[in-house]
Amino acid sequence: MNNVSTDMDYQDTIRAAALAFLERHQGEHLGNHSQLMYRTIHHLVESFEVVESLALRLTSQACSDLIEIQVRQRLNLKASDTRNVIITDPFRGCAWSVPVYLIYEHLIAAGHGTRLPPAT
Repeated sequence: MNNVSTDMDYQDTIRAAALAFLERHQGEHLGNHSQLMYRTIHHLVESFEVVESLALRLTSQACSDLIEIQVRQRLNLKASDTRNVIITDPFRGCAWSVPVYLIYEHLIAAGHGTRLPPAT
């Protein structure tokens, strides 16, 4: 019974490491989710010497966790203005102010945005 508890603690720790890696690097792979998963699996195998099949399973679970986190985040239009966008996570009680110029520099100018036709 003790081994089961130890195995779960180990897997929870590796899954948390996978989630942290996904969160840190998701901006580098906006259009290629499979590449991000591959990098995460490789990270777990290389850094933590995790067997590849376990790394794949824990990375898949961490991806589900990341999607759940992303669904909770909301744009607060009332608090946003022309220079700053306010993003909130009501579940964690957090809010972030993101300057619009950073969104432009890191997403749009870097080619990660979708060009829309001009408003008429």
